[in-house]
Amino acid sequence: MPLFHHEAPPPPPDPDDAGDTPAAMRAALAEVNRTVNRAAGRLPVEATVEARRVGDVLAAILTEADTRPLDMSATVAVRSTIEDYLPTTIRAYLAVDAAAVDVPRPGGATPRQSLLEQLDALADSSNRLRDAARQQDADALLTQGSFLRTKFARSDLEL
Repeated sequence: MPLFHHEAPPPPPDPDDAGDTPAAMRAALAEVNRTVNRAAGRLPVEATVEARRVGDVLAAILTEADTRPLDMSATVAVRSTIEDYLPTTIRAYLAVDAAAVDVPRPGGATPRQSLLEQLDALADSSNRLRDAARQQDADALLTQGSFLRTKFARSDLEL
């Protein structure tokens, strides 16, 4: 009989959830970053900077997710921002005729202003996600401390 019990390898990931791993989302984010970099000459400078900031915050969230998994709502929000919201915003602006980016639309905003507003909203959302994840970590640490104090209180250790 072997000295060590070897566990069976983990089951393969569910194909529906394969994109929810930090590694998969990091790969998708890298593609979005390449899209932003390729489009940098056609985007307003401030939009390029803001899109990169959003990417940086998302990358930080994913790095932290390597040690502490994201909850389901954060996973959905991060994945949606990476795979839909950010690239769709960039593509929609790039589809506008360059001569029309500063022409006010019926709502009063120009496409350039709309792009900047949307990127600002994505930056705010990403920052809130990062802050919430960090708050969750702090709460988990406090909960663990309370558990340990209770578990190892003097009365528990007395024989």
